[in-house]
Amino acid sequence: MNAVFFALVIVSFGFATWGQLTGNGAGMQALSQAMIDSAAGAVELAVGLIGVMALFLGLMKVAEAGGLLTIIARLISPLMSRLFPEVPPDHPAMGAMILNLSANALGLGNAATPFGIRAMQELDRLNTKPGVATDPMVLFLAINTSSVTLLPTGVIALRASAGSQDPAGILPTTLVATMAATAAAILAAKLYRSFTPFAATPALPETTHNTPTPDSKSADRINAPVPNTGEPYPLWVSMLALGTLAGLIPLTIFFGQALSPWIIPLLFVGFLTFGWLRRVAVYEAFVEGAKDGFWVAVRIIPYLVAILAALGMLRASGALAALVHLLGPLTETVGLPAQALPMALLRPLSGSGAYGILASIIQDPAIGPDSYTGYLVSTLQGSTETTFYVLAVYFGAVQIRRIRHALAAALTADLTGICAAVAICSYLYR
Repeated sequence: MNAVFFALVIVSFGFATWGQLTGNGAGMQALSQAMIDSAAGAVELAVGLIGVMALFLGLMKVAEAGGLLTIIARLISPLMSRLFPEVPPDHPAMGAMILNLSANALGLGNAATPFGIRAMQELDRLNTKPGVATDPMVLFLAINTSSVTLLPTGVIALRASAGSQDPAGILPTTLVATMAATAAAILAAKLYRSFTPFAATPALPETTHNTPTPDSKSADRINAPVPNTGEPYPLWVSMLALGTLAGLIPLTIFFGQALSPWIIPLLFVGFLTFGWLRRVAVYEAFVEGAKDGFWVAVRIIPYLVAILAALGMLRASGALAALVHLLGPLTETVGLPAQALPMALLRPLSGSGAYGILASIIQDPAIGPDSYTGYLVSTLQGSTETTFYVLAVYFGAVQIRRIRHALAAALTADLTGICAAVAICSYLYR
């Protein structure tokens, strides 16, 4: 992200310098004003996001306290044992992987990362060749960067704060895109492994890995014992749940316009009812989750200021207009507006950067959250993961130097997710 951020600033400065010297474009005054306005707008955006983020994370805390994470883990456990035959079903690695994917499905990124790192640590205990990624490691990473997302709560919250009339309208498009990406991840990981056999590499001197680390609360969860999810449901129950999930796709496609006004109220009532029936103190749990939502919205302010200032410079300098003019005719033919192209390119590189681009696009009065482009970039944010960040953090946690086909499988899943997002958004909203 350092290189991307620096490149955006330098390109913007170069274009503005050319405009200042030739008089054929924006000058330094426009660049300066854009930087200040974008920084102020980033803070205003984060403040407006606080309430909605607190609402959704409060609901997710009620669901988590009621055991919804465990229920989903028990549902996918039989499927996971068949996807990962090399990992014993009772091994801690299996439990950590199941909990990680379950948390991702519910949009609980703060819980997913510690479980994911713990899963890699446990998988490394089964590794006979330290420093080389095993087949289960690669498959887990590929699935993790594309895992099925049932509730993209963060994106829904951002769309709501941007004034969307249908903030939950991305649920069907996100579901289609993530299911396609996950299927591609599994197939790619299984197929590409024949091109990168699991072989030892010469020993390398120990190095210090400067990879991002979770906060202290996350570190405690990583080092804690993996929670017991209980006995897995029978395979037929898991297949029935998977079939029901797949059946939701045509239902949401054909009846999405009629169902979308009901989604957020039903989520609110449904999660509170679920927590109440599971004997959760729903008010206290909701407030605890809302506190997390408040601090999440506050913590993203520096990232939003950085990326929105850089994007404001890019727009004011004329560089973005030049990019749109150059690539627009080509990308428009496949349903990808040039305005959305930076989002598609940056999403695998930086979650905060892509989040900033998403905010910039749907806050633009000329585009808005409920336009085709608004739906597309929202779907891209909700249905794909920050691939390079996940690879760096998870492999860095266990000192993996040879990642084999992990990057190729993850990028295949990313490309499939982008294509699926374009296809479903074109069908529903174009």
